[in-house]
Amino acid sequence: MRLLIVAILMVGLSLSATAQKPDKAAKSTNPATIELKTFEDSVAYAIGINVGNSLLKDDLLLDVDIIKAGLNDVLYTKKEKLSKEELDRVFQAFSAQIQEKQMQKQAQEGTKNLLKGRNFMEENKKKPGVKVTPSGLQYEVITDGTGAKPVATDKVKVHYVGTLLDGSKFDSSVDRGEPVTFPLGNVIKGWTEGLQLMPVGSKYRFFIPADLGYGERGAPGGQIGPNETLIFEVELINIEQ
Repeated sequence: MRLLIVAILMVGLSLSATAQKPDKAAKSTNPATIELKTFEDSVAYAIGINVGNSLLKDDLLLDVDIIKAGLNDVLYTKKEKLSKEELDRVFQAFSAQIQEKQMQKQAQEGTKNLLKGRNFMEENKKKPGVKVTPSGLQYEVITDGTGAKPVATDKVKVHYVGTLLDGSKFDSSVDRGEPVTFPLGNVIKGWTEGLQLMPVGSKYRFFIPADLGYGERGAPGGQIGPNETLIFEVELINIEQ
């Protein structure tokens, strides 16, 4: 779908350019000799980069000469090889193909992440200081506070750092320098359960399996993939009124 949007944008820009310069003759350029001399040159090249990146993200290697031929026919020859009805059918089939490919890729990635997560949790629970709840949540106490413990209906104020198993950081209120406040019942299950174990003033490290995290769909934005096991270091600052 992302590639379709880019393609539509390209066609829109092409039609706009045609309306502005109807007499411009088609020309062929050797990519190795391209120089970005004007702003329009930079725009054209930027569009090419965006399309190329979209193709790579979708694992598509299409014939660049045929793409150029389509642009050339819209801009200059006015003899397009596909009717509007044919174009619609191609894009519909192409969109379905992309979606199917993405679903297969997500399923494969989810299976891989699930196995990696299970192996990690199996070894992690053997480490000194790591505790396991009946749900499968694992945690260790970094600092034990002396305040009250929240319940699922409370609103809490926390600082946190979230990482994947490879150590890459995907979110951090600490880095932003601003703690966050939220209803405890409106977050992932691992957080809802884990923070209820914490007295105010505590800092815990949580190891959250996929079924207590974002599950097989992952999180919006792509930073957390399907069936990822997550590690959070959480400081419970306060229970808000």
